[in-house]
Order: sequence, then structure tokens, then C-alpha cells
Amino acid sequence: MEETRKKKQEAYENYVKQKTPVHNVYLNMLKAFVTGGAICVVGQWINNYCIQLGLSKEVSGSWTSLLLVLASVILTGFGLYPKMAKWGGAGTLVPITGFANSVAAPAIEYKKEGQVFGIGCKIFTIAGPVILYGIFVSWLLGLVYYLLTKVGIVL
Repeated sequence: MEETRKKKQEAYENYVKQKTPVHNVYLNMLKAFVTGGAICVVGQWINNYCIQLGLSKEVSGSWTSLLLVLASVILTGFGLYPKMAKWGGAGTLVPITGFANSVAAPAIEYKKEGQVFGIGCKIFTIAGPVILYGIFVSWLLGLVYYLLTKVGIVL
């Protein structure tokens, strides 16, 4: 009985080894670096081009963000952004394009369920917590800053 249990345990361990994906951490980091860097290079190119057209730095930055978000949503719609994310990993998640993808992907996926219960309910499935906690932490840090100024620690 003990021998049967050991064989089952060994068979299970072999099965787990076969099914568990092996990741090369350094290769994944390189892919993320290249992907995120490429997105940032495109953003810098857009920003430089806008400044070259005579726009101010603030307006150029706004156009850069707008065009990167638009490109991300279009690539998500055509199913290309998920392929980039699969190859580049976190490199596609960090820039503003990753946030745009996280909003657009559920909207596209759940559009068949209708405007309200599909898109309306699911659009912020991933991005909602980011927005919520971002606003909450901003409020909390503002409160701490306010209290520190009242006490006289911060001028």
C-alpha cells in the first residue's frame, strides 16, 4: 500500500513538472525592457514631433498621451495588443498604453452582453480598482500633508 502511494506521488510530481511552464527570468526582463522601451520611444517621437510643429510642452504631452491611448485601443481592438503583451509582459503594462488596454479589452469582450450590462458593467473590471485606490491614496496623502502643515512640520 505504501509502495502504491509512493508511485502515485512520483507520477503526480512528474506530471506537475511536465505541465509547469519554465520561465527564463532574464529573457522575460529583456523582452519587457525592449517592449516598454519601444512604446516610450514612440511616445518620445510623438512628443518631439508635436514640439517641432510649434506646440508647447504641455500641449505636446497631452497629444502624446492621447495618441498613445488611441493607438493602444486600436491595437487592442484588432487583437494585436494582447499579442504584444504576451511577448513583452510587463513592458506593455507599465506605460499609459497598458491602462488604456485594460479599459478597452473588457469593453470589447463584453459588448455582446449589451451596452449597460456588458460594456457599462465590465469596462472598469481591471481599471476600476486602479482608479479607486489611486484616488483614495491621493486623498489620504493630501490629508496627511494638510495635517503636517497644520502642525508645522511641513511649511
